[in-house]
Amino acid sequence: MSLQKVKCVLLIISGKGGVGKSTSAVQLALSLAEEGKKVALLDTDICGPSIPRMLDLNDCSVLQSERGWLPATITRSLSPSNHCFFTDENSAVIWRGPKKNSMIRQFINDVDWGELDYLVIDTPPGTSDEHISIVECLREQQKPDGAILITTPQILSINDVRRELTFCRKANIPIMGILENMSGYVCPHCSECTNIFSKGGGQSLAQYANVPYLGSIPIDPNLGECAEFGRNYIEQFKSSEAAQRFKTIARNLIEEVQ
Repeated sequence: MSLQKVKCVLLIISGKGGVGKSTSAVQLALSLAEEGKKVALLDTDICGPSIPRMLDLNDCSVLQSERGWLPATITRSLSPSNHCFFTDENSAVIWRGPKKNSMIRQFINDVDWGELDYLVIDTPPGTSDEHISIVECLREQQKPDGAILITTPQILSINDVRRELTFCRKANIPIMGILENMSGYVCPHCSECTNIFSKGGGQSLAQYANVPYLGSIPIDPNLGECAEFGRNYIEQFKSSEAAQRFKTIARNLIEEVQ
């Protein structure tokens, strides 16, 4: 049972692509590791994996132990795993549902995760075969422990997250909370916040659905650049507003899980 020594499995979910789900998953994993927790990160977006680039792992090779595949190690506290370590990042993955579902099962069951405080799973956008496979596979090992829903302030994104709330409740997945990404742009010179994509949609939805509101993350060009070039934003820009908010969310999650 590969997840026997994993204390908490968190699903990162969004209703649509482009809301910063994978970016948020990476920053939350880095923030948890910054708090001294042992964390692993799994990208289950078979057709559009982005976490290897965000962590500068595209040239990483896969190692194997007697107990299964070994996740790549970034630091002593963070170890990611992704199917694109087996494929060319420029190649399209043209797989039918059963093959994708089989790969997801292999990553959950056949990776030697070892002892972990948190396994953060970045899921594909929407609700699809992959989500059902992830939940079914985790259920066999009495997981997952919760889901974090990522949205942006716009109505279109909020409406999609409503569907994710329904999915989580039908699948009996505890909802750890809603995180609103791209929530305003804070000027580095005058500290004035401009709400480019409106404001407050995530908090309103959390109140409406009676689930926790984890907070908002402002737009930061440095975050986008770090994700593009595989740099550790939480470490390099630790005093930035976005990094501080990710750290606060991580600390609150740790307290909630404990």
